[in-house]
Amino acid sequence: MRDRERLLAPVPVLVALATLAVVTRAVLSLPRSAEGLYGPVAEAAARAGISNRVTAVLLDFRGYDTLLEIAVLMLATVAVLSLREDPRQLYRRLSERATPVLAALTRILVPLAFVVSVHLVWIGSSQPGGAFQAAAVLGATGILLSLSGYARPQWVGRTAMRSILAVGLLTFIGIAVLAMVAGGALLEYPEGTRKTLMLVIESLLTLSIGASLASLFLSSASGDSERDGR
Repeated sequence: MRDRERLLAPVPVLVALATLAVVTRAVLSLPRSAEGLYGPVAEAAARAGISNRVTAVLLDFRGYDTLLEIAVLMLATVAVLSLREDPRQLYRRLSERATPVLAALTRILVPLAFVVSVHLVWIGSSQPGGAFQAAAVLGATGILLSLSGYARPQWVGRTAMRSILAVGLLTFIGIAVLAMVAGGALLEYPEGTRKTLMLVIESLLTLSIGASLASLFLSSASGDSERDGR
């Protein structure tokens, strides 16, 4: 066994050196000057009516990547939620009622966070923002509520929660396929509708990602709670 380990010891070093050689060769083979993608990105953003280049790249040039990122996040959420032995744990309180200071702070921050989330989605086409940033704020809002002694409302049942988690991904896929039905290519937005469709996708993705982040937190943090929420 020791002889075998001694023989295999240099393998990681050899793999690292081989990888370094490949990367070095790739870097040295790059042209000394390149036009870059600024021109095509600017042209595509102008056609879509979007002045924020990042949003244009994410939803226009990297549509496949963004779609797969959302799909992976949703699948991870479904996998985590399916591992819960008792689905009712997602409705339980994580803590007692908040102290007066935390309760007052929560009442102030939660509405403000919702406004910030909507603002980030709305300005995403012209300034830094978008679905992922807005969803992070929305998810943090849900976590703050849970830490302040609130539980998920009972009217948000399993069907409603599943719908919120899936609506962003399903809408993204639906719009991508609709372009093919209309005679275009997958994820090719029809002319004159790009900005509107991107805003719809970003808005619904915000809800799905925000709900996913909050659900992941609740599913991992509520295992020891024995108190049903209301």
